[in-house]
Amino acid sequence: MAAEEINIKNKMRRQQLFADLKDQQNKERHTMRRKRAQEERENPEMKEKRLKENVTKTIESMRVYDETINQAIEGDEDDLMKYFNSDSKQPPKILVTTNVNAKKKAYEFANVLIEVLPNVTFVKRKFGYKLKEIVEMCNKRNFTDLVIINEDKKKVTGLTFVHLPEGPSFYFKISSYVEVQKIVGHGRATSHIPELILNNFQTRLGKTVGRLFQSIFPQNPDFEGRQVITLHNQRDYIFFRRHRYVFKNEERVGLQELGPQFTMKLKRLQNGIKEETEWEHKPEMDKEKKQFYL
Repeated sequence: MAAEEINIKNKMRRQQLFADLKDQQNKERHTMRRKRAQEERENPEMKEKRLKENVTKTIESMRVYDETINQAIEGDEDDLMKYFNSDSKQPPKILVTTNVNAKKKAYEFANVLIEVLPNVTFVKRKFGYKLKEIVEMCNKRNFTDLVIINEDKKKVTGLTFVHLPEGPSFYFKISSYVEVQKIVGHGRATSHIPELILNNFQTRLGKTVGRLFQSIFPQNPDFEGRQVITLHNQRDYIFFRRHRYVFKNEERVGLQELGPQFTMKLKRLQNGIKEETEWEHKPEMDKEKKQFYL
């Protein structure tokens, strides 16, 4: 039929023959599946054998093995304690600023962060102020974290997080930003401290990134506010979503998105205040599609 179909000049006739062929193939496939299902009901060992021999390959299942996934490596927790001082009772106090010569988009994004992050102060970046000078000012005023919005060509391109007083520093590339107003059916956020959910931060590096976000959001969410921030890591892309629990007759029935939406990708982790580089994403890493780092 394939050869006959090629030689048919009438387009409608060719399409009809192709549809008939697909329909016949579907019928044969369904017949085969019904027969196989009947045989497997009579002999369950056949099904077990088939499932064992036909394992679906996914990107996650073919992921390059990382020995730090879901394992406690000696010294890791000490390193994280050193970075984030988890024993401290001081609540987060965050300073948000921009890069030099920032434009309108950076300030709009700053307004978003002021709404999302707890206990935030925004300071306009003055020309000539270097990063270490800003860090010194933050330390004198007992800020726990510094967030710098990177904007280029009227577009927010990245976020730099500096955990105070001594680092580390994280640089994330920002992409796929969707404003609140463009999210259909979005809800209205309140000032309640949200619940933080971290998904799929499995490796040593991923746990370090997760601890950064845990240090930024207080560990005492206002559950009456019914707000939740989810950071979901999938193939080294971190998806930011903010929702509100929807209740009906005191029973939770769903989630309403509050916005905004954006994606972060870790590009660099540095010890101290942007000093020695501990980890950096390089272009050649993208060639290996089965290796992920978070």
